[in-house]
Amino acid sequence: MQKTVLKNYAKLIARMGLNVQRGQEVVVVAELDQPEFVAYCVEECYRAGASKVRVEWSHQPITRLGAQYKSEETLGKVCGWQEEKLRMQVRELPARLYLESEDPDGLNGIDAEKYARAMQARQKVIKPYRDKMENKYQWCIAAVPGKKWAHKVFPKMPISAAEEKLWRAILTSSRAYEGNPIANWQEHNKTLKARCAYLNGLGLTALEYSSSNGTHLRVGLIREGIFTAGSENTIAGVEFNPNIPSEECFTSPKRGEAEGIVYSTKPLSYQGQLIRNFSIEFSDGKVTQTHAAQGGAVLKKMVAMDEGAGYLGECALVPYRSPISDTGILFYNTLFDENAACHLALGRGFTNCIQNFEQFSEEELHAKGVNDSMIHVDFMIGNEDLKITGITDTGARYPIFEEGNWAFRV
Repeated sequence: MQKTVLKNYAKLIARMGLNVQRGQEVVVVAELDQPEFVAYCVEECYRAGASKVRVEWSHQPITRLGAQYKSEETLGKVCGWQEEKLRMQVRELPARLYLESEDPDGLNGIDAEKYARAMQARQKVIKPYRDKMENKYQWCIAAVPGKKWAHKVFPKMPISAAEEKLWRAILTSSRAYEGNPIANWQEHNKTLKARCAYLNGLGLTALEYSSSNGTHLRVGLIREGIFTAGSENTIAGVEFNPNIPSEECFTSPKRGEAEGIVYSTKPLSYQGQLIRNFSIEFSDGKVTQTHAAQGGAVLKKMVAMDEGAGYLGECALVPYRSPISDTGILFYNTLFDENAACHLALGRGFTNCIQNFEQFSEEELHAKGVNDSMIHVDFMIGNEDLKITGITDTGARYPIFEEGNWAFRV
């Protein structure tokens, strides 16, 4: 891939994704797959005014060895120096960039129960620190190709060709391959915000989903809830784009109000293990049954990670005819696949999906119906005939999606 294109992508991530502020520290979390591109991102963060950029490298094969050989107690322990680092992040609020590239199947075959219990133990320590940083700092998730990921997406191609093709797919989906990426995103954000304005003007209190694949689900919405999309703002008013790419308009549904069944339309990679062809049933808002052709045990562990893991935290609307869907590529990566189709998320909701959220305490936002959990896992449910109807408290019904796509224009 041309260096000029990659450097423009890095600039997009630093300027529009993170929107690094002068004097701010930045943390980059990355696998070992694309060190040259990581260097481009570091340089662009400095050019944007960062005072210090720290890279935290990881390597999935080493993570796998740890999951295999460490005791459950060791795997689940958060060391003192790690807690001190979390306390430092709470104090200094560095911007955080996550560059995804790992193998979607990279942890397949590990002891799923042991790993889940260890992650539960870790999250009990980590979550309070993350809660203190909620809505106070900029973060961005973007992607670069990994060799094993590229081979998974394009299994019949030589690795180098597959990696190059995945680069192009990532950049095209991220509006960073042609034209001016920053200008592309400024225009894209305007369109997303216009759709949210329409949705927020309807006064919806529920969404009904139906599809020929068997999906029949009704989800309650929070009265003070809002749809949001694209760029977000920290409490201090700094604008940033948390996901590159992003095609969704989303909200946090009301905890305890989901009834029916929903079927997945794309595989889900969770903690390095694939879950395929699954369905989830809800009653009184909570998961009551799960079924999966592959990864069923992982799915059951996921929805039992904590008390809130079995409740919905997000409803996201994405047209079936989206730039990512139109590539015809199954990415096996949630960042991309969730932006190719409507999706739901189990676990933690977004407190900034409440109007004037900054005026309320965390406890008040949860009392309004925003779910809380140590996990937030998106799974895809959109297809070519998905129908979504918005309902108000007066019983008025508005078409939101017809035949998998938006039923209204902006």
